[in-house]
Amino acid sequence: MTNDYEARIERVVAYIYEHLDDPLDLNRLADIACLSPYHWHRVYKAMRGETIATTIKRQRLTRAAARLAQTPMPIDEVARDSGYDNVQSFTRIFKSVYGMPPATYRARGSHRLEDLAVYDVQVKRVEPMTAVTLEHRGPYIDISRAFDRLFAWVFSTVSFSPDVRSVAIFYDDPTSVPAAQLRSRAGVVTTAMPTLEPPFERTPITGGEYAVLRHKGPYADMKAAYDWLYGTWLPQSGRLPADAPCVEEYLNNPRETVPTELLSDIYLPLREVTA
Repeated sequence: MTNDYEARIERVVAYIYEHLDDPLDLNRLADIACLSPYHWHRVYKAMRGETIATTIKRQRLTRAAARLAQTPMPIDEVARDSGYDNVQSFTRIFKSVYGMPPATYRARGSHRLEDLAVYDVQVKRVEPMTAVTLEHRGPYIDISRAFDRLFAWVFSTVSFSPDVRSVAIFYDDPTSVPAAQLRSRAGVVTTAMPTLEPPFERTPITGGEYAVLRHKGPYADMKAAYDWLYGTWLPQSGRLPADAPCVEEYLNNPRETVPTELLSDIYLPLREVTA
């Protein structure tokens, strides 16, 4: 029966991601879940840990930040696609979450500081590990959809353990692969490994030396960190990347942390140095 409820929720989440630019009527979402609107919201909050309205707001603001940081889309259009009737309302909400108005974020946010950025990078040896993962296809900024589903499943299956680590594996270069075709996997690493059924899988993460960059701030700003890591640190380091994908680890919870305080580690695999 739990799987049936999870399937209902996943139908709704899929619909939300496909219609973030459109008005989202909460009663319509209840119809998609095939549950009474009197009870649907309580079911969703109990299983996902936040209200459906909070999910919609969080995903729209995350995507809005990405559009402000990475595209020239006019702010009034970003506001409208985020469900706000006017720029003033959007500005007020955006500032309350990101700490600055959208125009300031676009002009002076940390994604604009490529030339001035100085990041903490350490070369570390990482032991091989195995993650429980769920595939995501599409823009990397939307991988939170897979994480929401993965964590709902993990915490309904595995007793909570403080050793759970939240990771993502990214297989493609977003500058050379169309956004709709980007491949990634949302994952958790934990000592309590449950019995798995599709679509959840065990995915190995290669051990060895990694350049680990600590990033603080919104996920939408991480492109600048990647550009600096590949364009400045890697050439100056004299090291070569290994034949393995990048991994990100998320050190705090985006549901409980304001975007400016989010901490993420980017793991760039390095070739072993031979004598």
